[in-house]
Amino acid sequence: MQNKELIAQCEQKAKQWLAPAFDEATRKAVQEMLDSENKDLLVESFYKDLEFGTGGLRGIMGAGSNRMNVYTVGMATQGFANYLKINFKDKEQISVVVCHDCRNNSRLFAETVANIFSANGIKVYLFDDLRPTPECSFAIRHFKAQGGVNITASHNPREYNGYKAYWDDGAQVLAPHDKGIIDQVNLVKIEDVKFEGNKDLIEIIGEEVDKVYLEKVKTVCIDPEVIKRQHDLCIVYTPLHGAGRVMIPRALRDWGFTNIHCVEEQMVKDGNFPTVDRPNPEIAEALTLGLRDAKKLDADILMASDPDADRVGMACKDSNGEWILINGNQTCLIFLWYIITNRQALGKMTPKDYIVKTIVTTEVIAEIAKKQHIEMRDCYTGFKWIAHEIALSEGKYNYIGGGEESYGFMASDFNRDKDAVSACALLAEICAYAKDKGKTLYDLLMDIYLEYGFSEEHTINVERPGKSGADEIQQMMRNFRANPPKDLGGSTVCLWKDYQSLEATDAEGNKTKLVMPDTSNVLQWFCTDGTKVSVRPSGTEPKIKFYLEIKDKMQTAADFKACRARAYEKIEAIKKSLGLQ
Repeated sequence: MQNKELIAQCEQKAKQWLAPAFDEATRKAVQEMLDSENKDLLVESFYKDLEFGTGGLRGIMGAGSNRMNVYTVGMATQGFANYLKINFKDKEQISVVVCHDCRNNSRLFAETVANIFSANGIKVYLFDDLRPTPECSFAIRHFKAQGGVNITASHNPREYNGYKAYWDDGAQVLAPHDKGIIDQVNLVKIEDVKFEGNKDLIEIIGEEVDKVYLEKVKTVCIDPEVIKRQHDLCIVYTPLHGAGRVMIPRALRDWGFTNIHCVEEQMVKDGNFPTVDRPNPEIAEALTLGLRDAKKLDADILMASDPDADRVGMACKDSNGEWILINGNQTCLIFLWYIITNRQALGKMTPKDYIVKTIVTTEVIAEIAKKQHIEMRDCYTGFKWIAHEIALSEGKYNYIGGGEESYGFMASDFNRDKDAVSACALLAEICAYAKDKGKTLYDLLMDIYLEYGFSEEHTINVERPGKSGADEIQQMMRNFRANPPKDLGGSTVCLWKDYQSLEATDAEGNKTKLVMPDTSNVLQWFCTDGTKVSVRPSGTEPKIKFYLEIKDKMQTAADFKACRARAYEKIEAIKKSLGLQ
């Protein structure tokens, strides 16, 4: 039963959506919520306004202030436009880039955004059709625009859509700009939104940007000679109905690969994602058709991008010839290991080179950086924080790659968001490098574990949708802060990190300050045996996420299965310690 006060607040807010400023379909949907005896949908649609989280706006499509629709998109854009005009008031012509993915209503929302910006006197570069998220970031830098918007909900279920806001560096907005935009959005009433566009200020862009972007993607290639020798590497690729369907096969061909097979059913642009339950390359089910083709062709690698083509998932054959999925931590690990190893081998490494990972990503990367004397930086989850590290070192140090556990990687700094286009091409190069040495990607992973230590990572997503779910997640974080664990699955906790207070506490109670660019609602616990557990509420989905990392030693590749078995036992014990069973 919903709280009467909350229902009354939602009813009051909903009645504002019955005004003539809203279209008939919206007014009808809102009236039905008001008339219904069950107020759950009303509350979920109006209990709050969509807010910029770690990835901008994201929500279920439908009527209401907490839903993705032309009005929430419109008010966000009007607020964003107002904020741009305040921050760039001395610029003669402010400009933005607008992009979108394959989701239902994405083109409608993108055109709505373009119209509102142009109605506010802002020039708009609008892509002619869906494009990968990284190309949106690239285009902002290419046109020297002051901002940008990409309409996408990434890998969320089909009922979602979203709105990623970018700043003039091509990165998603950070503080203070994210808070500044929200402040402006909160001042906007629906009557203030300028929906009637100025066609003279909207420029349709497409192939001319694609060519320049793909040329930049080619610069990521480290060893073109190994590609020449292994150009017929058998690659199976699926875009999962999304924005990678054109650009990723083109990039692979540009790099010199000639044996590329695309999953036919999933090359169809479709926001209903008819061949998958969820269009997420992290989920094994989403790769079912890809694995079918990979097995049929006896392929060397299967790769998949999510709907906005910023994340890449992959599968390869293990030592027994069985197809296995490679997780996001392992993918990031392989990327950075290869970049460091081959840049060194080819004499391309410089003393000013550095890599970046997020705080929840595997610590094996830190071991590689330490042993190879490469600077490694830790940052918060989200590629806007990797972009922030690049911005801090612009012109002084050389970024050579960075990534996170959530299947995202950014191999160069010509754009400032994760990039499945360059990642897929680089992944194919790494596979070619392995094959050139008579190995597979699996063999490379075993080599890394043997030299730098075994690590098993496991993410637990606890979903708590709606207002009650958000309250429960907040309470969970309060409880963990008030009663931090002293033991995790039999391992003694020796260090606690709280990124909200920016304090680290050791087992003796000694406190030190954490040096980070901002606070974040993240907790981490480190154990004496190398176990690491991180917990954070998601910024884009109604869930709280637990990131577990278990360490072990491998003497030979044959030890891998035993290490994994011990890790699974430890994971179950940690779940019990955290009350997650």
